[in-house]
Amino acid sequence: MRYRLTLCLLLLAACVLAQIRQPVDYVNPLIDTHQSRWFYFSSASRPFGMVNLSPDTNVRGSWESGYLYDSTVVRCFSHVHAWQLAGVPVMPTTGEMRGHLGMDSTLSTFSHATEQVSPGYHRLHLDRYGIDVELTSTTRVGLHRYRFADDGQPRHLLFDTGAFLAHDSTDYSMVRRVSPTELEGYVILGPTHRRPKPVRLYFIAHTDAPAAAFGGWRAGSLVPGLAEGPTDSLAGKDIGAYLTFADTLTDLQLKVALSYTSLSAARANLAAELDHWDFDRVRQDARAEWNAMLGRIEVSGGTEARHVKFYTDLWHALLGRRIISDADGSYPDNTGGVTQVRKSSHGYPHYNFDAWWGSHWSLNQLWSLAYPEIMDGFCNTMVDMYRNGGLIPRGPSGGNYTYVMIGDPAASFFAAALNKGIDDYDVEAAYAGLRKNAFVGGIRDHAGYEHRTLAFGGGMQYYEERGYVPEGIEGPGGHKDGASMTLEYAYQDWCLAQIARRLGKQEDHDFFLQRSQNYRKLWNPATGYMHPREMDGSWMEDFQPVVDDFNARGFCEANSAIYTHYVPHDLPGLMELFGGRQTYLDSLNGSFEKAEQDWLKAAGKVHAANWVDYGNQPGTAMAHLFNVAGAPWLSQRWVRAIKDTYADTTAYGGYHGDEDQGQMGALGVLMAIGLFSVDGSAAAEPSYQITTPVFKEIIVHLSPDYYTGDTFTIRVAGEPEEELYIRGATLDGQAWSGVDLPFDRVSGGGVLELTTDSVPHKNWGR
Repeated sequence: MRYRLTLCLLLLAACVLAQIRQPVDYVNPLIDTHQSRWFYFSSASRPFGMVNLSPDTNVRGSWESGYLYDSTVVRCFSHVHAWQLAGVPVMPTTGEMRGHLGMDSTLSTFSHATEQVSPGYHRLHLDRYGIDVELTSTTRVGLHRYRFADDGQPRHLLFDTGAFLAHDSTDYSMVRRVSPTELEGYVILGPTHRRPKPVRLYFIAHTDAPAAAFGGWRAGSLVPGLAEGPTDSLAGKDIGAYLTFADTLTDLQLKVALSYTSLSAARANLAAELDHWDFDRVRQDARAEWNAMLGRIEVSGGTEARHVKFYTDLWHALLGRRIISDADGSYPDNTGGVTQVRKSSHGYPHYNFDAWWGSHWSLNQLWSLAYPEIMDGFCNTMVDMYRNGGLIPRGPSGGNYTYVMIGDPAASFFAAALNKGIDDYDVEAAYAGLRKNAFVGGIRDHAGYEHRTLAFGGGMQYYEERGYVPEGIEGPGGHKDGASMTLEYAYQDWCLAQIARRLGKQEDHDFFLQRSQNYRKLWNPATGYMHPREMDGSWMEDFQPVVDDFNARGFCEANSAIYTHYVPHDLPGLMELFGGRQTYLDSLNGSFEKAEQDWLKAAGKVHAANWVDYGNQPGTAMAHLFNVAGAPWLSQRWVRAIKDTYADTTAYGGYHGDEDQGQMGALGVLMAIGLFSVDGSAAAEPSYQITTPVFKEIIVHLSPDYYTGDTFTIRVAGEPEEELYIRGATLDGQAWSGVDLPFDRVSGGGVLELTTDSVPHKNWGR
């Protein structure tokens, strides 16, 4: 009897364990896909994967492209959804071969009712052809599985290598049949406004069944005679190729391996990562890898919706920035006149990414907490680019400098890394590159997408001479917004001072610390705001803190109401300009009260239209400023209000703006766990400030390669969903009365316990 009872209990426990949801199970990749961006959605992708395989419903444009939830058709399944990069679209079809007529002739409807999407996997049904499509991947190899209806129709795989995809048409492509089961080729992605030089992308395609025929097209017409030889090929602009299979074939698998360096490297990537045809094994491996990465932060005790949003946010933070190096570390360097193939440093991957602009309030803080090895890898990438091209980048694509956005946000990235002991790269070279960027001729001098070798659109000559950047700088490039530049340069100077302090460079520390006070040059006591200045030094006329536009003159994708608070390194100094702490708090709180009437007014990229904008980077610390200004209960209130505004877990909400390769996702994670650093955790002695989590318990698993602690745990003794105000705290069992939490207390492991209430406790944390 005892044996049977024990057996029943064990079986019951096994059933319960089987039903326990893991972090990966909460991710909903479809959140906010109604207004997707080319690099936003990647379903069949590994963390930072070179391959980002997913269905494309819309293929033209950097915005409103890729997978759009309300689109009813699939045009192709392409393998690269990255910052200014796209490539290798594939489409299975049946019946008459129509690939040469373009994607609009071969598209198929599909239904969300038969769709399944999760990290590393996508499944849907092509209604037109009766084909079930499944997608998964390794880091550098995409794997497709097709099941055809038993309809007696010829089966085709289309490789529309010359198609217009995302940013522009392909300049040139080549496809060669190596055998009945293998194709090889490459595409040359033409320059874009943001990426000034072409990029080669190589691919190897294998099928698990032999093709009966190989063919192709050029400029909309089929090319005759290609099926006659075993090594047939075609090349040029506006070309494509196809494989035809027996009409009795029911199941077909396809591997597509990529490389940015050579065909042999693509073949080596295939051999290194996918030497079998077990689709389910790859899918499970992808799931396990995502679960391990997501599981570094465990949360419990929150609502279902909070879990879904949290792990989807975390997934985005580990998704959008792409590995471009091969399995052996080779990567393309396009900083010079011709492409050079080089090896990445210290064994880390080499990455491409959109700007670090604003990442000091998102990725820098999250990655340095739970993914320090990722920061090391990106630091090595930037040091490699400095050695190759002479500048630390702010957003490389295909080995190119893109000069995306403004300033040198890598300064805050390196400061957050180095000051947390993340330093497995040439630190002296990194500092030399960052220091160069802070003067005339450095990357700050390149305005947005200003690709000239000698560029001055960033206004550094004015910044060095006057301490501010005026309006009206002439020349090419965008975002020549002097007030924003001045404020961001001042913060970046402070970040450099923190690095110099860590490295014992006292003279540099003093110099950059002094220059970080340049924000004061824009304070106009007559208006009570940071006020743009004209070329002659006068204040800009017709000044308004908020304007109904994309940006206000002088401010990059924002306005003065937002950028006036962009002094993350010296909030006491800013409060002094306002006339004192209470005056500052009244002004800041007033901005939130005005914005609360329509939080999402600025969504849709009309960024200057609101007093507070959490749909874009410049204002994403504003709710946490109260913590530093001595009113933490207001941070607790407004952080929760913002968090609730962006809590939608449907395809029609979630970010309401520009989810720049994980930045808004990382911000959401930090808000959810109640840790955030106003100065970007870039100080020589970094710290976080505390707000109320949305979960009962958070466990951060710390890396033993970087930190001395095993885990850092945050517990809430209360109901955080209703009780959003902190009334007491203990750290490792001792009373903790301050809102500031030193990073070394986190990285050493421990337990922070918070007691919450439904009413503000204004004496705690001040």
